[in-house]
This record gives sequence, C-alpha cells and structure tokens, in this order.
Amino acid sequence: MPPPIRAAAEFGLSYRPFTAEDLPFVAELYASTRRWEVALAGWPLETQEAFLAQQHEAQHSHYSIHYADGEWLIIERGGEAIGRLYLHDGAEGLLIVDISLVASCRGLGFGGAILRDILGAAHRRGKAVTIHVEKNNPARRLYLRLGFTPVADLGIYDELRAEP
Repeated sequence: MPPPIRAAAEFGLSYRPFTAEDLPFVAELYASTRRWEVALAGWPLETQEAFLAQQHEAQHSHYSIHYADGEWLIIERGGEAIGRLYLHDGAEGLLIVDISLVASCRGLGFGGAILRDILGAAHRRGKAVTIHVEKNNPARRLYLRLGFTPVADLGIYDELRAEP
C-alpha cells in the first residue's frame, strides 16, 4: 500500500504503480542520479551512457529478484512522472529500497514531504524505517534531519534507520 499522501499533498504529488512502460523513464532517472559520478571516469560520452544503462538493468534485475513483493511506485505531479519510490514492508520494518526525483524536482521539499509521510505511516504501525545511502549522497543530510541515524557502515553505503 502506498504511503498516505499528507505532507506530499501540499506539493500536488501522487503515486501510481510502476508498469513495464515506465522502464525508459526509470532508466533515465537512474542515469540522472549517477551521471556526475560516471563522468569522473573520463570515458567517452557514449561509453558513459552504455555503462549507466547496464547499471540500471543490473539494479532493476536485483530489485525484481529481492523485492518482487515490494511496492514499486512512480511519483507524479500534475500527471507527469517526476520520480520513483520503491518500498519493501518486511518483518523488521519498512525499507525504502529507492527514492529518487528528476533533477528539476530535487531540493524543493518534495522528497522531505514524501519521507515524512512514509515515516508517519510506518511509525503509526510501530515499524522502523530503513534506507541505504551512499556516504556522499546530498540527500543524506535530509535523512539525518528527519531522524534517521546510522546503524551500519556498509562500505560506500551507510544503513540509516528511523525508529518509531
């Protein structure tokens, strides 16, 4: 079940289930979050884009296998896809598998509103919320402000958790 839209409603956000037709959108969304990092390799642009496409396919396959029973949502604003939100509701709590927004919607408060709705819904059910975040991800500051705390160092990622 998608998180209730309370704080996110202030921004006109809604969710709809992910479908196979969304694959090109989520592939480009993934690439948009990693292009700066891949550019550091100094590869030709076409090699960078091929690598990003391959990495998205690997990620999508991993998610399909390990979180097949998860909630895969497309975030919309005014009927336009602006992001993705993948959740897995497990016995140990709610895992935010992925949350990402198109570049033009980052830093506007949308992510914070979505996260407040997720935290509120999970905490009302007595569940913790967990997310894995790269150490250099700018959104990390937002997670910490919202009450997530590091609970495990996973190399390039940290596991962050917000208790009910």
